[in-house]
Amino acid sequence: MSFMNQIDQEITRLETLENFVEVYREIPIEAIIKQDILRLGLRFDTKALENHTYKTKDYFIFTFDHVPLKDQPEEYRFKAPEEIKISEGYFNLLPTVISVRIDPNSPYYVTTNEENLIVLKLNDTVLGKVEFPPVPSWYRYKTSNGKNPNEIAPVIEWGYLIYLTVFRNCQYFGKDEECAFCDINHNWRQQKNFKRPYTGIKSIEDILEVLSWIDQEDNIAKAYTITGGSVITELQNKNEQDFYFQYAEAIEKHFPNRWIGKMVVQAWEKKDLVRFKEVGIKIYHPNFEVWDKRLFSILCPGKERFIGRDNWIRRIVESVEIFGPSNVIPNFVGGVELAKPYGFSSVKEAVHSTAEGLDFFMSHGVVPRFTTWCPEPYTTLGNQQKPPLRYFLELLTIWKRTFEKYKLPVPPGYGEPGRGKAVFSVSAFMDVIGYEGR
Repeated sequence: MSFMNQIDQEITRLETLENFVEVYREIPIEAIIKQDILRLGLRFDTKALENHTYKTKDYFIFTFDHVPLKDQPEEYRFKAPEEIKISEGYFNLLPTVISVRIDPNSPYYVTTNEENLIVLKLNDTVLGKVEFPPVPSWYRYKTSNGKNPNEIAPVIEWGYLIYLTVFRNCQYFGKDEECAFCDINHNWRQQKNFKRPYTGIKSIEDILEVLSWIDQEDNIAKAYTITGGSVITELQNKNEQDFYFQYAEAIEKHFPNRWIGKMVVQAWEKKDLVRFKEVGIKIYHPNFEVWDKRLFSILCPGKERFIGRDNWIRRIVESVEIFGPSNVIPNFVGGVELAKPYGFSSVKEAVHSTAEGLDFFMSHGVVPRFTTWCPEPYTTLGNQQKPPLRYFLELLTIWKRTFEKYKLPVPPGYGEPGRGKAVFSVSAFMDVIGYEGR
């Protein structure tokens, strides 16, 4: 099979990677491999998980897994690490942090070599040695209410980000309202079915208690995210803005400017954002998901009905007046534009559409990021084919070009950018910043 005929095949071979490395010279090799692992997931040799202490997946908001929890191999269900860091190997990789998405059919395999070192293989080729994330020292405590800290304030991105999903459901419920790619409600149900501790609405007291341990013992975490599902009516007798504000206010009152505060919520009017800025929140993420007008209404039906695409765009642009350029960072779900039967029929069309959105937002000082979509099984799009690697490499290339075109600063709250330095683990957009090409 020629390279041009095989590039959109779902399963990757070493030859595929080698050819992509030659074609996509504007982005680093590490980003190419990272995107493919996020796309195809990982499987594990249980021996690689034995006799090691590491931070396991906390399922902090979504599963990200390619198979339901009940169908995962029992040997590593709930035992997989949150992320892996790969380096050296066949392509002489610099350290690259990648979120773990479990897929027992993936060609990417974490196992051990003859020296009993943990390595990542693509079929029979060793792509690099593997590290697992360390367990934070403060994970040893329990709150006054008997909760584990990883249930209340888990860390991701190799410890850089404290992730506070304060509401673990979403009031966009059912296929007529839920975003078609989102499994926040399905994740909740899966965790509860396995009788896992999984607090639906986190108390401010629990969060402050865990943050006090982080404040005392941790020098790695530099940012926190407050997020959760959308609130359409009320939650605890509060509207959406009031519900989320109470957490921001409490954290910044007790730990003023200790960490970079980020809000990942819906698109709100300027008048609703002022107090978040005044209380100390630095970064606003009103996630936009998909640019195309028709696809937005199909894939985000609740957002379209309750707020609407045009309002969402207006609110994003206007929020720059509150938080400042580059501190407004909406997310795109990279790859969802190809979902059948509604999506684009080609990679070229899909990337062109999202490129329009990137250019529009970046021209207004907004710096969109993207996450790597994987069809989580219980979502509306759960039976979809995974987007081809070529899509993600085209998207990375156009993201980098547009970012450089507008001479935008590095997005704050994501850690150090660049090849071998980035810790953002669910896409490679931070890995490509500053790369000068091959």
